[in-house]
Amino acid sequence: MESTPEVHVEIARIQKQIENHLGLSGDSLLFEFRQMDNKVRLDLITVNPRHNQSFLFHTELGYDKLDVLHRMLDYVQSYKDKESPYTVQWMARGDKELNTSYFRAHNMYEALDKLYFGRDMNTITVFSVVLNPVS
Repeated sequence: MESTPEVHVEIARIQKQIENHLGLSGDSLLFEFRQMDNKVRLDLITVNPRHNQSFLFHTELGYDKLDVLHRMLDYVQSYKDKESPYTVQWMARGDKELNTSYFRAHNMYEALDKLYFGRDMNTITVFSVVLNPVS
């Protein structure tokens, strides 16, 4: 994909659509692009302002930035229909406060992968993972 002003505008437009659909501002949502062989990987990361921790929301692979952003937009528009809601209670090493985070995942292992994304597993203690009833 060529990097042109039109492409930059389209990338910004799709990122804004994703933010709006999730109801999160640019401060709470990070788009991390990485080149992997012939593909582009996009890790969509949320940042919780209350406890200042970041977690993986979802990962997509695509041919270029636009393709992977379109795939991510498709995901955020339908993930609630395809994945189950989990509540994870955890504590960061050195903290005294129990935190509660919510994830959508296919199973509890995927929910834990999202919790531990990008960090040493020894920095967080998990106390419970609960599959929530779907209303």
